[in-house]
Amino acid sequence: DVQLQASGGGLVQTGGSLRLSCVGHGLIFRDYTFGWFRQAPGKEREAVSCISTSDGTTYYPDSVKGRFTISSDNAKDTVYLQMNSLKPDDTAIYSCAADLLTPYLMCNLSNHHYWGQGTLVTVSS
Repeated sequence: DVQLQASGGGLVQTGGSLRLSCVGHGLIFRDYTFGWFRQAPGKEREAVSCISTSDGTTYYPDSVKGRFTISSDNAKDTVYLQMNSLKPDDTAIYSCAADLLTPYLMCNLSNHHYWGQGTLVTVSS
């Protein structure tokens, strides 16, 4: 079975940083594009970063460009999301997903093959 295991969430003050990790089990890691998505209470899920693990191509929506960085360590089957300059609006449950798409399509489509459980990020003001 494919499992995506997300971790790294927590409580941080405005302006702080967090790094999330997503470990992939049971899939050929380099074949997939991974994305980080978030959902805040009462809001729709939105993509925040996507990466092709085969060539490192990334995509970021404007809302996080310059603050968030997605990366992958193929030797560890892990995708990271480095989040800097966090704001209260970044408070959400963050989940990782995997699919066979380009990073642009990964971030702009909603339904994906595999999803991990979420990890809660809370940014205090």
